[in-house]
Amino acid sequence: MSPDIAPDRIPVTVLTGFLGSGKTTLLNRILTENHGKRIAVIENEFGEVGVDNELIVNAEEEIFEMNNGCICCTVRGDLIRILGNLMKRRDRFDHIMIETTGLADPAPVAQTFFVDDEMKERMALDGIVTLVDTKHIWQHIDDSDEAKEQVAFADVILLNKIDLVPPGEVDKLEARIREMNPAARIYRTRDAAIEMDRILGLGGFNLDRALQVDPKFLEPEYPFEWGGVYELATGTHEFVMQDGPDPMMSITVMPVKSADYQGLEGAQMDAVLTFSSQEKPVELGGAIKPGPDLHQLILRGDGEKRFLIEVPASGSYALFTEHHPDEFSAALHGSGPLQAVVSKQYKPDHEHDEEVSSVGFNVAGDLDQRKLNSWLRDLLMKKGPDIFRMKGVLSIAGETSRFVFQGVHMLFDGRPDREWGKEPRHNSFIFIGRNLDRAELTEGFMKCLVR
Repeated sequence: MSPDIAPDRIPVTVLTGFLGSGKTTLLNRILTENHGKRIAVIENEFGEVGVDNELIVNAEEEIFEMNNGCICCTVRGDLIRILGNLMKRRDRFDHIMIETTGLADPAPVAQTFFVDDEMKERMALDGIVTLVDTKHIWQHIDDSDEAKEQVAFADVILLNKIDLVPPGEVDKLEARIREMNPAARIYRTRDAAIEMDRILGLGGFNLDRALQVDPKFLEPEYPFEWGGVYELATGTHEFVMQDGPDPMMSITVMPVKSADYQGLEGAQMDAVLTFSSQEKPVELGGAIKPGPDLHQLILRGDGEKRFLIEVPASGSYALFTEHHPDEFSAALHGSGPLQAVVSKQYKPDHEHDEEVSSVGFNVAGDLDQRKLNSWLRDLLMKKGPDIFRMKGVLSIAGETSRFVFQGVHMLFDGRPDREWGKEPRHNSFIFIGRNLDRAELTEGFMKCLVR
């Protein structure tokens, strides 16, 4: 147990690093080292096909995977749910490891353990460990906010893959990293090999330093920009909007115990969970019932847009909106315009590079190794700089073992893995990068299948 964390709280380590930095390699080491800790793992992948769970070695630890969005944005509610469910099995583990996607800002994950009362009571952030790809980080460190934030908030930084660059280049990178985060402990690693006591049991995340990096650190990012509490009478009310910057607006309406400021604060975490759920489309003139549902208002046509809010009983109700109502000249109406008893503007989620996307495959069948090698060689020669990360599990015709691979830009590493056994043979892999052509990648991959 971390020396500076109360024994009744579970220490949590956040493992982060830009795409291809070696997080999965380090996670495998953590799960197989003889450190005496039982670790529950929460993974978050960026992309439509999850493959990290297949790349992790067999272990007795609990592994949970989230691949429907960035852990610091759309799946924040899922993270809270999983942590809550984990605590119901408190006797089965004594440390939690959260591996973020390579495109995640670690700050909102860390915030969870400072701003959510239940999380604060039951868990403590032991530290943020960031891996840095010494060969490729220079391509991202100046133009990627996420790469900068991963370094800035780290307690421990591993300069990984030092065998791929000259020692002088590592010295230059370490100097740059120390300028960005002078308080972090920095270690140089190859294949993410590190003593476990340097990354586990750190004794607590340095909140004071986090506030120096970002004075608004304790102001969490939310999936909504505005919230307000209204006193509403029984009956039908109207939410009236004009044209705005988006053809859709997501909102939720929920009853609260009081109309004061604490009522709004108390509803915030419920709203975070709601905004991570499936949206229910509502056409113009459609009805909305208060409750734990996320409604996506479809703003078709020109001019005024009206939606109905059906209030079952008089009382206090909180309204949370994806965008600030002023952007749409939006207002709630009863017999006339209604004013919120209390309202708050929230710090919105950060934005990712819209040019960065993922293309994934999960296809049964065997691959022709000669065709696969030829396709990947040509692809990396032409598109290597735009492919930040690729990884997966492949079924090669004539081979009894799974073939696992990982790649960063034009570097590729693949090797036979365990026997397929009774497991259905399949191909599951993903590309993450900039300006990816889905049709072109799909066509190239399908040509490698054995007909």
